[in-house]
Amino acid sequence: MPDPVTLVRSYLLYFVLPLWLLAGLTDYILHKRTKIEHNAGTKESVLHLLQLGEAGVPVVLGLLLEINALILLVMLIALILHEATALWDVTYAHTRRYIGPLEQHAHSFMEVLPIMAVSFVTVLYWSQFLALFGLGPETARFEIRMKSDPLPLGYLVALFASIGLFIVLPYGEELWRCIAAARRARTRELGPRTRRAA
Repeated sequence: MPDPVTLVRSYLLYFVLPLWLLAGLTDYILHKRTKIEHNAGTKESVLHLLQLGEAGVPVVLGLLLEINALILLVMLIALILHEATALWDVTYAHTRRYIGPLEQHAHSFMEVLPIMAVSFVTVLYWSQFLALFGLGPETARFEIRMKSDPLPLGYLVALFASIGLFIVLPYGEELWRCIAAARRARTRELGPRTRRAA
């Protein structure tokens, strides 16, 4: 039987992160179905990319670097920012487009999974978490160092490729679609004005 630390790490890597990706892809598909480019538009799409950055930076740091007080602090700040941006996103979008039960359910996963991930990492590195507050037996470490025992290269390649394919590309396409729709709408508005001016 694997030790508890190995089990928690495996749970994070092979269950929480893939489920988070699936929730993100589902949310993108639901945005597309509600034709986000014609209602909430570019502003909401930018908020989605902001959340992607707020979630992506701590994930990359946690996967590649030794986790210490500095990385935990970044994760905690990013988590707070992500949750605040998610609230801003829904507050903005709900008056501009339909957010159905399935999309609300996808949102619940996308809000809870980051909390779960940061919570598990905090438990795994509890001494460095306490050290952030001047507590516990260890001194807080704030250096940036690559993992001494890196994750398997195959896992990292597969995960980063999945993030690119199922998150970055779709949400980039969403932003492009919103910008293109806004340009078309401006062109239609300018057309009659130009004719009236002539």
